[in-house]
Amino acid sequence: MSQQTKYAFLFPGQGAQSVGMGQELYQQSEQAKIIFDSIDDSLGRSLTKIMFEGPEDELRETINAQPAIMAVSLACLSAMKAELGDSFLSSPSMMAGHSLGEYSALAASGVLSVADASLLVQKRGELMQLACDQNPGTMAAILGMDQDLIFEIAKSSGTYVSNINTQEQIVISGEKEKIQIAMDMASEKGAKRVIPLNVGGAFHSGLMEPARPGLEEAVESVGFTDSSVPIVANCSAQPISDSESIKKELVTQISGCVNWKDTIQYMIDQGVTDFYEIGPGRALSGMVKKINKEMNTFNISDLVSIRELKTS
Repeated sequence: MSQQTKYAFLFPGQGAQSVGMGQELYQQSEQAKIIFDSIDDSLGRSLTKIMFEGPEDELRETINAQPAIMAVSLACLSAMKAELGDSFLSSPSMMAGHSLGEYSALAASGVLSVADASLLVQKRGELMQLACDQNPGTMAAILGMDQDLIFEIAKSSGTYVSNINTQEQIVISGEKEKIQIAMDMASEKGAKRVIPLNVGGAFHSGLMEPARPGLEEAVESVGFTDSSVPIVANCSAQPISDSESIKKELVTQISGCVNWKDTIQYMIDQGVTDFYEIGPGRALSGMVKKINKEMNTFNISDLVSIRELKTS
C-alpha cells in the first residue's frame, strides 16, 4: 500500500455472526483476548462462551449478536495493530459501520470506550427486541429495481425502505402482511428477485420507534468524545465527528434508513480506494464491489487475514 492510498475501515452489522467467530483470535492474540475479556466483564456475563460454543439460536438473539459482532470487530482491530505495528493502517481517512457496525466504528475511533460501547449495544439490542415484540414485523430484499420505484411501492403498501445497500439491493421493512403486498407489487413491476429475510423484526423502520426514547436516554448516560476520524453516518451518508452529531445519528438510525450505497459513494468521491472490512463476514466488501468494482477490499476476521496484509 503506497503512502498516497486513502483507505477506510468498515464494520459489519447484525447477520454477520457465526458460532466460533473470534475464537482463534482469543486463543492466539493477547490483545484480542483483552478486548473479549473486557467486554465479558462490562456485560457481567460470558458473551464469549455463547460466541465460541453457541448454540446458534442463542447467538442469533439480538441482545447477543450485536455485542458479539462488535467484540470480534474490536478484537480484530486490536490484534491488527499488535501484529502490524501502529503505523500500518493507523490512520484511516474515514470509518463507517453498517447499522450496529456504527457503534464498532465509534469504539474504534475512541468516541466511546469499549466498555460503554458494549453496554450501549446490549441496551440497543434489548430495546429493539422490545420494539419487535410490540410491533411485530419482517424485512425483504428487492433486487434489480429502480430505487424511486421501490420508494413508491413502500409508500403505497405502508412499508418502509430500511437499507439501501447497493444500486441493485434495497431492503424494505414493515408488518408481515404489508411486506407480502410490497413483495408482490415489486415482482409484478419487474424486480429481478424478491427475497423474504429471516429476521426477528422490521429493523430501521417506523416500527422501531418504541425503542427511540430508551436509546436516547441510554446515549445521554454515556460519555462521548469527538472523533479524530470522520465517521460517515448511516442516515445522512455525510461525515460527522462531533459528539452531539454522533449521538443524534445513533438515535435517528434505530428507526431510520441505512443508506449504505451513498455512504460508500461519499468515501469514493473523497478519494478512498481501499476498504478494510473489520469483523466477521464479507457482506460489506461484496457491497463495495457492487457499488464500484474498481475498489480494493480486504477482510479482517482472524489472524490469518491480518498476517496476509503484510504481503498484500
